[in-house]
Amino acid sequence: MLPCPVTRSRRVVPQRSRGTVSGAEAPGPGPPIPIYPCGVSSETPADGAGPGDRLVRVGGVIFLIGAVATVVTVAPLFLGRPPFPTAAYLISMLMGLGFAVAGAGVLRTIAAQRRQARGAGEA
Repeated sequence: MLPCPVTRSRRVVPQRSRGTVSGAEAPGPGPPIPIYPCGVSSETPADGAGPGDRLVRVGGVIFLIGAVATVVTVAPLFLGRPPFPTAAYLISMLMGLGFAVAGAGVLRTIAAQRRQARGAGEA
């Protein structure tokens, strides 16, 4: 893919119409108006998983374990059974930990993409 001419300091806005400002004249036939100023690839990069992908997956698994523990811990309260010990409630807190780990993975991916974009802009 060719490098994009758009930088942070300059914004490229496509021309919408060949008519007047008031819109009295209809736009004439011509080439389609581009949505993006540069080409966009819809392919997945060949380099594989990003730097934060593993954290997101691990966070998702931890979150699911915490969610199941929460359902198991709360169920006896609705069924009229005696509640589980405190340790079961502590396992339920894994839900929040998993959410935090997944969020850290997303932030790590964002940081890596920003570094990559800055490096491509300087080259």
